[in-house]
Amino acid sequence: MNKKVIIQTMEKIALYMELLGENHFKVGAFRKAANVLEVDPRSLAEMDDILSLKGIGKGTGAVIQDLLDKGESDLLVELQETVPAGMIPLLEIPGLGGKRIAKLHEALGIDSIESLKVACEKNEVSALPGFGKKTEEKLLHEIEQLSERKTSFPLWQMVKFVGQVEPILDEIEEISKYSVAGSYRRTKEQSSDMDFIIVTDTPSLVREKLLKLLPTIETIAAGDAKLSVTLELEEVIDVDFRFVTDAQYASALHHFTGSKDHNVRMRQLAKSRGEKISEYGVEQADGTVLTFESEEDFFVHFDLPFIQPNLRQDGRELDRIDELPGLVTLGDIRGDFHMHTTASDGGYSIREMADACRERGYSHMVITDHSHYLKVANGLTPERLLDQLKEIREINEEYPDIEIFSGTEMDILPDGTLDFDDEVLAQLDFVIASIHSSFNQPQEQIMERLHTAMKNPHVDLIAHPTGRLIGKRDGYNPDVPQLIEWAAKYGKILELNASPHRLDLDKEYLEMAQQAGVLISINTDAHATEQLEIMSIGVEYAQKAWLKKETVVNTWSLDQFKQRIVDK
Repeated sequence: MNKKVIIQTMEKIALYMELLGENHFKVGAFRKAANVLEVDPRSLAEMDDILSLKGIGKGTGAVIQDLLDKGESDLLVELQETVPAGMIPLLEIPGLGGKRIAKLHEALGIDSIESLKVACEKNEVSALPGFGKKTEEKLLHEIEQLSERKTSFPLWQMVKFVGQVEPILDEIEEISKYSVAGSYRRTKEQSSDMDFIIVTDTPSLVREKLLKLLPTIETIAAGDAKLSVTLELEEVIDVDFRFVTDAQYASALHHFTGSKDHNVRMRQLAKSRGEKISEYGVEQADGTVLTFESEEDFFVHFDLPFIQPNLRQDGRELDRIDELPGLVTLGDIRGDFHMHTTASDGGYSIREMADACRERGYSHMVITDHSHYLKVANGLTPERLLDQLKEIREINEEYPDIEIFSGTEMDILPDGTLDFDDEVLAQLDFVIASIHSSFNQPQEQIMERLHTAMKNPHVDLIAHPTGRLIGKRDGYNPDVPQLIEWAAKYGKILELNASPHRLDLDKEYLEMAQQAGVLISINTDAHATEQLEIMSIGVEYAQKAWLKKETVVNTWSLDQFKQRIVDK
């Protein structure tokens, strides 16, 4: 349990209460409690008695005690069971918050996106006070946009889906081994479904257990070779389970991982040798079928090094196998340079983040809490930032095996200025500049803002450079080729934000940046210690862009980082 989870639980409870039309004082109590914890710079471990904080009342205290005792809130569970499930997706529609959804529900019985669409088409929404015809038209437009996005699921959502299915597979003793396959295994940004390869000697029994244990709403196909179902997870998604023998496993896993273009190239290669590839193995000219103990052995058969799933993209990877040894790997990462603490909107203290980085074997790290413009994230004022700088220097004395550098994630303001002046920035070791506001500005204005940051000698890195959230928003539409050109000109680093919500920059622009000689930093943007683990997703995505070790600043030694960044 950490403070961030408690804050998020309070905010969720307030939202669910709002959706149910609860008394606004009751809703406000939970939002107030969340804010009290947000602005308190201490982590949960550093608080003597969280329940005694001013602003934590009987109701909010009971929720906190629940979370501390058993890791979940009975109140939140009750509210989640009470609020119609279809009302939650309504929150994804821009312009609709808890209060407005509650009003629509009370006046028109709207409890889903579909019922909202019908009400808008009947002009019922525009008749309500506070909505109007333009709002109705905008809602219809946003519903259409949302339905287009829902044909596939972003990686961050797929991570959750896979995490819900795998424990069920673990329960079934007749499954000797399994793996997720398909586009998810290739670290694709979005996927339309899930695929699993399952080794079992009793496919009919496994099929029966899967149908019993999974949240199935439709069975599409059920046989001894494959079970295809539609599951009700957080969303409705189709899943294929393919049953194979142990001997067939490696070939099936390769085949159903794809991509289609990769498989085409491999089949062409096999054909040139008088062989045929299928999900069952490699058929020889005499009709015998070779099987393999592993995918590595499968590639060795074709005189190829192991090609990682995330690199199996368009078939051209077979022409770039000489580059494989030079690609960045997770083992190359020496530090993480974008993370948040309880000083702004993180869940852990500087010490706790440092301990987590030490456990990962990092030699250096940077604390980059938000700047004061981002009040919703409890951003630091110049005074608080400089106090934190002193604290970091004091804490550094305690750690002989890692160096903590002082930094900031500073907002590039809507008017094109920076949130801290040069006098403050000059005292920091590492400065991140990023845009969090006014995404709808014209591209020219967005680029003026970015150019201001690029020209500033104290700025080291531009974070999540397009502001995209995969499956949710496109970002603020910068001219990325121009941004890359400026990065090369001014010697700035561009970020690959490892969050599966972002993966920003995307791989096409990462390739472009590397070709231009621009350095990349893979960062987790962690707001909690466990989020440091998503560095692996960032590295896998960097490999998809064929980023070399020398392109990625996280691979530098502590001395290199000091010489090239801190002491420049």
